[in-house]
Amino acid sequence: MKRSRRSVAISLFVALAVASAFVVAIAGCSRSDDGTSTSAVEGPAASQVKDDKDASLKTLNVGSDLYPPFVYSDEYGNIVGLDVEILTEALARIGYKPKYQLIDWEKKKELLASGELDCVMGSFSMTGRENEYRWAGSYLASRQVVAVDPESDIYTLADLKDKVVAVQSTTKPESILLNHTNENVPQIKELYSFSDRSYLNPALVEGLVDAIAAHESSLLTYEKDYGVTYRILDEPLLEVGLGTAFDINDTRGIDVKLTHAYQKMLADGTMKRLVSKYFDDPSPFLNMEGLS
Repeated sequence: MKRSRRSVAISLFVALAVASAFVVAIAGCSRSDDGTSTSAVEGPAASQVKDDKDASLKTLNVGSDLYPPFVYSDEYGNIVGLDVEILTEALARIGYKPKYQLIDWEKKKELLASGELDCVMGSFSMTGRENEYRWAGSYLASRQVVAVDPESDIYTLADLKDKVVAVQSTTKPESILLNHTNENVPQIKELYSFSDRSYLNPALVEGLVDAIAAHESSLLTYEKDYGVTYRILDEPLLEVGLGTAFDINDTRGIDVKLTHAYQKMLADGTMKRLVSKYFDDPSPFLNMEGLS
C-alpha cells in the first residue's frame, strides 16, 4: 500500500527558505580547501601545456544539484566536490572535459532527453534505477539512512511507525517510503518531499519532522560543517551504488567508456585518493560488492 504524501504548506517553505538559503550560501565556503585541487603555482609553460590539452578534449554538458560534499559551490562560484573531481578525471581519460551546471533535480530526465545535458551526476543512486538510464558505474558505494535528533525515541526503522519523515523528491528514500520496498519500514504518518535537499536539515533541527532520510555521507558532512548532531539509525534503508546517468536512448557509448575509466581509477588507487580528501575512512565507499 502506498503511503500518504502531501506537499509541505507554503508557510513551511517560507520559514525554511531563509535557513536553506544560508545552508547553500555557506556550503561551498566550508570545504574550499578540500573541494579544489591544490598545486604549486604553474609557470607559463605548464599553463600552456594544460590549455593545449584541455582544448583537445570534447565537451560534455553535465548537470547536478547541490549535494555536499559531492557537489557544491566554492567561494568563487565554481562547482566543486568529490563527484566533480572523480568525473573530471574519468572523462579526461576517455577524451572529454565536463561543463558543469546546476539544475532542478526533478527535471533531470527531460534535460537528458532533450539533449540539453549529456549526463547527470551528484551522489546519484543506480540501485533500483538500472532500467531508467544508461549508467556509467558504479564508482562508489553509499548507504541511504534515516537520521533523527539525538533525544528522539526513534532507534530502529520500526520506530518510524506514525512518524513524520522528510526526504528530497525523486530520491531513493522517497521511493522506499512511498512504495514500501523495505519490509522493515512500517506505515509512517506523513512524508514531506522537498525539491531542494537543503530544506531537510532545518526541518529536523527545528522539530518540524521526526526524521530525515538521505545518503549517510551527506548527513555526516552536514554534521561536520555546521556543528549539528544527528543520531543515524544503524539499520540502513538501502545500500546503493553511485553512478553517472545518460539518457536511456543515448547510443554514443560514452557510458561504457566511462565505466571502464571508473574501474581503472578504482584499480590504480585514484578513487581511494580522491575519497580520502573528503572522508577520513574511504573504505566504506570503495566496497561495492553486490551493488549495481
